[in-house]
Amino acid sequence: MAFTFTDENLNGIIAQGNAVVVDFWATWCGPCRAIAPIIEELAHDYEGRVLIGKCDVDECSDAAAEFGIRSIPTLLFFKDGKLVDRHVGGTTRDVLEAKIKALL
Repeated sequence: MAFTFTDENLNGIIAQGNAVVVDFWATWCGPCRAIAPIIEELAHDYEGRVLIGKCDVDECSDAAAEFGIRSIPTLLFFKDGKLVDRHVGGTTRDVLEAKIKALL
């Protein structure tokens, strides 16, 4: 299951330096709901190697503002505590998996 990021825990987790993928989404967003099963599958498949989770922009407005989230879904890819990639909009599993593999 995908991890749940919050305003309180997001920066601390990123700062730990592990590979992290954050899906900024909202319940009312059609493209977000469309990729949700892909995010869940990837979180399961990469468990223990990459922390993959979701951050609801309606509940985490501080995090969304800090990272300049203007469109959703937006996925941010972190390695060694630094933002290394970003993907905006719907996509396929293959595209996201290639970006995740680049973190490893």
